[in-house]
Amino acid sequence: MRSTLQDLFYGLRQLRRAPGFTLVAIITLALAIGANTSIFTLVHAILLQPLSVKDPGSLYRLGNTHDVGCCVSDGFQGGWDIYSYALYQHIQKNTPQFHDLAALQAASTRLSVRRAGETGPARSMLSEYVSGNYFSMFGLRAAAGRLLLPSDDQPNAALVAIMSHRAWENDFASDPSVVGAPIIVDGNPITVIGIAPAGFYGDRLTDSPPDFWLPLSAEPLVAGATSMLHSPNLHWLFVIGGLKPNTSPAKVEEKVTLELQQWLSSPEGTSTVGDNERNAIPKQWTHLVSAASGVNDTASDSEKLLRLLMAASGLVLLTACANIATLLLARGAARKAQISVRLALGARRARLVRQLLTESVLLSILGGLVGLVLAYAVTRSIIAIAFRGSEFIPIDPHPSTPVLLFSFVLSLVTGILFGGALAWVGSHADPAEALQGSARSTTHVATMSQKILLIVQAALSLVLVSGAILLAQSLQKLEHQNFGFQSDHRYIAQIAHDFDGYSIERLSGAYRELHQKLTTIPGVITASYSMYSPLEHMNWSGSVYLPGRSHDNSDDSQDHASWLRIGPDYFQTIGTRLIRGRTIGEQDTPTSAHVAVVSANFANKFFPGEDPIGKRFGGDPDHVDAWEIVGVVEDAKYLDSHHPARKTYYLPFLQTLHYKDPADEAGQRRSNEVRTLELHVVGAPENLESMVRRRLAELDPNATVIRMTPFGEQVSEYFNQERLLARLTGLFGLLALTLAAIGLYGVTMYSVERRVREIGLRVAVGADRSNIIVMVLRGAFLQVGIGLAAGVILALVTGRLMSSLLFEVKSYNPVALCGAGMFLTISALIAALLPARRAATLDPMQALRVE
Repeated sequence: MRSTLQDLFYGLRQLRRAPGFTLVAIITLALAIGANTSIFTLVHAILLQPLSVKDPGSLYRLGNTHDVGCCVSDGFQGGWDIYSYALYQHIQKNTPQFHDLAALQAASTRLSVRRAGETGPARSMLSEYVSGNYFSMFGLRAAAGRLLLPSDDQPNAALVAIMSHRAWENDFASDPSVVGAPIIVDGNPITVIGIAPAGFYGDRLTDSPPDFWLPLSAEPLVAGATSMLHSPNLHWLFVIGGLKPNTSPAKVEEKVTLELQQWLSSPEGTSTVGDNERNAIPKQWTHLVSAASGVNDTASDSEKLLRLLMAASGLVLLTACANIATLLLARGAARKAQISVRLALGARRARLVRQLLTESVLLSILGGLVGLVLAYAVTRSIIAIAFRGSEFIPIDPHPSTPVLLFSFVLSLVTGILFGGALAWVGSHADPAEALQGSARSTTHVATMSQKILLIVQAALSLVLVSGAILLAQSLQKLEHQNFGFQSDHRYIAQIAHDFDGYSIERLSGAYRELHQKLTTIPGVITASYSMYSPLEHMNWSGSVYLPGRSHDNSDDSQDHASWLRIGPDYFQTIGTRLIRGRTIGEQDTPTSAHVAVVSANFANKFFPGEDPIGKRFGGDPDHVDAWEIVGVVEDAKYLDSHHPARKTYYLPFLQTLHYKDPADEAGQRRSNEVRTLELHVVGAPENLESMVRRRLAELDPNATVIRMTPFGEQVSEYFNQERLLARLTGLFGLLALTLAAIGLYGVTMYSVERRVREIGLRVAVGADRSNIIVMVLRGAFLQVGIGLAAGVILALVTGRLMSSLLFEVKSYNPVALCGAGMFLTISALIAALLPARRAATLDPMQALRVE
């Protein structure tokens, strides 16, 4: 213990005696370890952090491919991961391997909420329908009151709700009287029976967690005509269960797949299957996947991004390690004479190695501590960029215990590696050198090691900088492509409203009044409304049927198109250009002829070489001629900005069809609900949001604005991940360049120091100072040149790996390679020029007296 303390204090003294080296080393380590810690914080929170429940390791989900936030499916899925209520009940009844199997809504629902007796505007809050065993499956306890029970999820049970702890704190000021009191949810009185535990944000990581949970049995009462609970062909639920101990997930997966196929073949399931789909029943299956981190689309969406960021931060760490190793080798060579003297005086090599390791580990731990402080600030910035525009971010930027452990191990391993390099140099010291003075000459091995490390730094820097340039070019093309709409001077308002009690006639009058009220707002040029707006992460789609043409379900995707209900002046408001015909206007009412406007690629697909105006089509086999095309507009991107615009058709609100299936009637009813307002304004009108809220309240006090934002901001938020990746990769590239420049400066300066006598001799015999500068620069650029050559090969390989993240940018882009090479060359020139100029200004007489 005593010798350990002695080594520790000895290491502190050595670091204090070389403040320049210590400061550079700590900053270098802090930047690298801080970058890696911040990225690992996100990786841990998004990919590795389990749910805050009793036994997350026992949780498994039936399915893993469906997009969270996507709502309803009504056909075969191949690999099933979203289920109807009837199918869930069948699986729950026939799978005793689960101690609990719960169902939860795939997409949250926006509802208007107010406390009973309140007269002010209703709050817009998010709800999620869950089965009665949802909370017991997770092993949770209420923060106040009680949680849902299976008895609350019965058809005749009283309407109850569980409020989230966050909503209780933020919206109700932690008022204990909320528990047991009724709230009015879309006009329905529902009793809050409990508060969820703090820290539980639901079954998935999302920036919009539920504000309260309702039992599945409440869905028909709250949703009314749009209810999906008793429609066996509408799949809208995710299923998660806790496996019993010693149960094989693989065998349970086989059993659930068999149950799925049996249900599809049963009388209840057969009613949901088309005649031409029955042969595909044996091809339906499901996966059983771990749900320890819940149902998480953020994880699946971000996994590739985070892995790339981890790779980039790892390259920065390698660059920093190479830099530190270069400095340590130089420092070790400079201290070799001291070590030789100590060996000559009888010091044991093992003790010297331990002292050098202690010094190095101490240095790395100091760098790690500074890196943790840096990581906290960096993580907050990363989260702000990644979740731009989000109301709530359920990610704690403070390093957790695993993150702290990761940082400590990373610092420790780095220190041991550095200390090993330094100890290796020191252990090869010869005591005889102390007497001969030969330790004053640079060894070939040390010099070669430094050069190799510098080459590695240059190569890694080129990879990071070229990758950053590729991603920046891709982001620039993404944000400035032709979307098919204009975002300048336009606003988008997302609203929540319950239209269940409105007849078609009343809805028609309400929508007409809404349009008039919006257009009378000062500064508004045009206004409209729709089901959803472009790049809102929402899309409705279905099959397209043409009169006289057969429809083959085996190639469903070829005859699919997105569709959207819109109000008058919609295209003028969002700036989508009309190509021919007319747009949808006030004349398109529930009683007028059923019409549609289609996109150009829709017309080219279904009516190639023909004039689409006057042609008819439909969305199901019973209505193949439901809508007449009256106009064609340019293609517009609503969901996927990376690929060509989807084929799309646009329908007026309230032009309804008659369906035999109640589920189809419910789906049509949902499509006739306005959820988004669009405003085209002049300048920047003051109090625009408050005036929109006032107009909505005049129309119906239950109508609430969820969020209002400039259209450009909504588009910009769509590229949060791409922007985060481009900015962080650029930051890492800049950091790697800086580290490489520092390393080149250190090696070149060290080389000049060791060659002082040689340079003095050259100057003394008449060498020109410019020749000295060229000689020093030539030596430095030889290593940089080799690093560039190796970096080009690595950059080409990396570009191919990144190709799926790039938009309209080639992975072998010569501009990126040349730009990265230019940045690295300029950095190298600046770093090497300072030692070169110092060498050229050496006084020959002083240089000759050095040794």
